[in-house]
Amino acid sequence: MFSRAIRPALSSAAPLRGAQQQHGMATLREIESRLKSVKNIEKITKSMKVVASTKLTRAERAMREAKKYGAANNEIFQHSKPDSPDHKPKILYLGISSDGGLCGGIHSSVSRLVKKEMAEAPGSLAVVGDKSKAQLSRAMPQSLKVSFSSVGKDVPTFTEASAIADEIMKNGGEWDEIRIVSNHYLSAISYESRMVSVISAESLRESAGFNRYEMEEDVSKDLAEFALANAIYTALVEGHAAEISARRTAMENASNNALDMIGSLQLKYNRGRQAVITNELIDIITGASAL
Repeated sequence: MFSRAIRPALSSAAPLRGAQQQHGMATLREIESRLKSVKNIEKITKSMKVVASTKLTRAERAMREAKKYGAANNEIFQHSKPDSPDHKPKILYLGISSDGGLCGGIHSSVSRLVKKEMAEAPGSLAVVGDKSKAQLSRAMPQSLKVSFSSVGKDVPTFTEASAIADEIMKNGGEWDEIRIVSNHYLSAISYESRMVSVISAESLRESAGFNRYEMEEDVSKDLAEFALANAIYTALVEGHAAEISARRTAMENASNNALDMIGSLQLKYNRGRQAVITNELIDIITGASAL
């Protein structure tokens, strides 16, 4: 009697337990698939970190050489400021970033500083790099005069900087001062956005500091063009080093997050697998007891 009474209950519970086992196996397969995907991502980010670390050494070497010329540029323009404090120059802002991603918020920092400076002192705009161009063209499309792309895929060269300077001279519109906004390399783990000013040949000729020097020929035009190319080159090289550093940091953080996720998924997978094995053992034991 007792065995007959218990058989209907066992038979009705069997489909439910079977459905639970199937659901558990499906969940395990999903976890296993996601675990495999995260492991592949971790391998990629780890490889990209190694590549960025290798490139950073070259970028730092090029940056140290370029900063010597940038310091000479700064000396020229610090002693060639306009005499009248009420003088309001026509300003062209030049935002320098790159086309590459996966490097944190390094492009957004340039865009934010450009927006902040243009809100205080309006002017026209030129952009190097597709990332900052996409951000700034949405915010101020009417101010954008010229843009450049495919610059800085490798360590930037003075030839690239000279080509950018020539294009700005031709199609950048009228300006008395160019304010170059770029990322400045502080260390292997930090950077900040700064602004450097370069004045035009006309403004250079009108400054009292420049006129103190006796020159047989007017070299202000050549000096202004060379100084602009030099300042752009310094900003490109230093920005490239900051970008490689930021990409290495971003890939390191991504790898660490992937490792944490792998540990969490592995624990969840082990628990689910143990639960499925336990349910199967219960079914075997229950079936044996019923028989």
